[in-house]
This record gives sequence, C-alpha cells and structure tokens, in this order.
Amino acid sequence: MRKRLQASNEQFVQGDAVHFVALPINDDPDFAEIIGVCNFTNIVRGPFQACHLGYSVAEKYQGQGLMHEILHAGIDYMFDELKLHRIMANYMPAKTRSGKLLQTLGFEKEGVAKSYLKIAGKWQDHVLTAKVNSL
Repeated sequence: MRKRLQASNEQFVQGDAVHFVALPINDDPDFAEIIGVCNFTNIVRGPFQACHLGYSVAEKYQGQGLMHEILHAGIDYMFDELKLHRIMANYMPAKTRSGKLLQTLGFEKEGVAKSYLKIAGKWQDHVLTAKVNSL
C-alpha cells in the first residue's frame, strides 16, 4: 500500500495523474473504509490539455449518489485548478449505470471503440465519452 501511495504522489508531483480517495466523514484515516476512488490519469499538456477518468465505488455505497458527488468535485478540481480542457471517460456498454452517471455529469458520447480493453481475459468494447471545459 505504501508503494502505491508513493507512486501516486510521484505522479501528482510530475503532473501525470491525480488520484482521489473518498473516506467517510469523521473517520480515522488510518482505519477508514474507502467509499470510492476517482483517478485522472494520462494527463497531457500542450495543445491537448486532457486526461482520462477512471472511478469505482464500494458496493456498499452504490446507488446513494456518492460517486456523483465524488466525481463532481474531482472534475471541478481538474478544470478549475489544473485548467484542463477535456476529460475522457470510457465504459463498457453493459454498464448502464456508469453511462447514466457520466451523462448527468455532462459527458457526451463520442463513439464506440471495438475491443478497447482486455478485461477478465476478453477484449471488451467501450463507449467513449468526454466532457469539455466550457471556460
């Protein structure tokens, strides 16, 4: 765990990625249960100014709107503080809850990538979405 935290910190310092972890309020961070995570990775500067978004929420907390809250705060940080122009998020077509969540956050469908990622030993199609900073 310590090596993973160090690697995340190094990526943040280098400007390559930002990793957020959501914990319950008033819990001791050394023993807190993780509610969810959102990761903004593959940050590219220059004329692109974009990144990829990945996220997950603990099963116990699903359906409570917490991932929406976590992602909204993370997206605001990436747009307002890091001044990125575009955030891309992709999901498997069967993951309709992810699709609805991204849509409520303002992500727009841009297409479908065939055999995009190998998950559980099988190449999976993904719906490609993006949110563009309106500023």
